[in-house]
Amino acid sequence: MFNFLSEYYQMYIDATLTTLQVSFIALLIGLIFGIVICIAKIGTIKIFNILATVYVEIIRNTPILVQIMIIYFALPEIGISFSPFMSAIIALSINSAAYVSEIFRSGVLAIDKGQMESGRSLGLSYAQTMKLIILPQAFKNSLPALGNEFISLVKESAIVYFVGVADIMFAANSIKNATYETFGPYLVAAAIYFVITFILSQFVKGLEKKLEK
Repeated sequence: MFNFLSEYYQMYIDATLTTLQVSFIALLIGLIFGIVICIAKIGTIKIFNILATVYVEIIRNTPILVQIMIIYFALPEIGISFSPFMSAIIALSINSAAYVSEIFRSGVLAIDKGQMESGRSLGLSYAQTMKLIILPQAFKNSLPALGNEFISLVKESAIVYFVGVADIMFAANSIKNATYETFGPYLVAAAIYFVITFILSQFVKGLEKKLEK
């Protein structure tokens, strides 16, 4: 069943590295933009509130597959084009940012309003209070959900093979076409995703315990 591995194992290794690279870059960008969108949504400037809300609602209520197809196939029609790798990162990043913003917003809302008032009474500006007092606590409150979001992001990255990114699913599909075997190549792909997400979940649990102390 797994005789093909002796010939194609390197393809799986390269594909796994590509999957991790896409996922980590998208997570980092999504985390940064998610915090920005969160601040815009809970801030005091009305136009930013509206724009952030519209962005989150549109992204969260459309399939990520449609989003990546629009970025890779539709945007070139208006003169904007990206490589498959860049299209994958952009699609995963904007999708992750929408969910991260809501995760952080929930974390911020869970903090007692008195802490913002205390920070302002100490002479800190709104931005300083958010940076030094509110966001660190919101991050701790949001860590379990953020960990789950990253794990979901790794699994959702499987859709990037639709635009030609040589990820794990791309490798499994290519091996299937070359060997005419279906069960084995996809089972190996599933096992790789399981190992990655299991390690990440254990890392998040360890980080949670460390922060609790």
